[in-house]
Amino acid sequence: CINCVTRGNDVVSSLTPLQEEKYTVRRREGRDEETMAVEDTLKPNVATEESNPNSVDHPIDRYHEEGDDAEEGEIVDESGKSAVPESHPLEHSWTLWFDNPSVKSKQTTWGSSLRSVFTFSTVEDFWSLYNNIRHPSKLANGADLYCFKHNIEPKWEDPICANGGKWTMNFPREKSDKPFLYTLLALIGEQFDHGDEICGAVVNVRTKQERISIWTKNSSNEAAQVSIGRQWKEFLDYNSSIGFIIHEDAKKLDRGAKNTYTA
Repeated sequence: CINCVTRGNDVVSSLTPLQEEKYTVRRREGRDEETMAVEDTLKPNVATEESNPNSVDHPIDRYHEEGDDAEEGEIVDESGKSAVPESHPLEHSWTLWFDNPSVKSKQTTWGSSLRSVFTFSTVEDFWSLYNNIRHPSKLANGADLYCFKHNIEPKWEDPICANGGKWTMNFPREKSDKPFLYTLLALIGEQFDHGDEICGAVVNVRTKQERISIWTKNSSNEAAQVSIGRQWKEFLDYNSSIGFIIHEDAKKLDRGAKNTYTA
């Protein structure tokens, strides 16, 4: 018989030479299997990396939390894998515009440096755009980022904007990213009761603050303008008073223009 004494992981036994050889082989095989299991656990998922050669994001274009693989607005299934999204059309098409401060300072005519960036008409296109642009906190001082209904230029001279005005909210520097996003979602999601009165929204990045404004079409429609201002404050949970200035007054009086309505 074989007399064995087990102490921790050591086995002291009295074996015949043939039994000792078989025992040694079995232990070696067991260690090899454990080593292979550990190596498989630590081995990187090469197939996943090779199947996504473009998975490295440009550092200035993406603003996820570290470890958060899904983009904002991305559709994922229960297993956590990205699902092929169904297209969800918006009621209106929208165009993103950008006024570059480095170019704007060299121009003599206001608006000549304004450029359209991209027009989107589905929920998926919006998120694809939003997840790959610089957000207000990352823009240079003097930059203006607009999102207006397609075929409406963000200028006082545009026929649709000419008789309108704007509501404005003020935020500390680098604090307007989420308010601007929520404003855009409310616009493209048609959350306003008088959405047909809205032309678009703009964020102005300045040295000490960032301003978000909603431009409207018809400043004489007081009920519609006040409704838009109140709903906007509610959507953003903004507690301070906001004012509505008519574009024509702003052109004539510049910073001396007074609020026509408040909310």
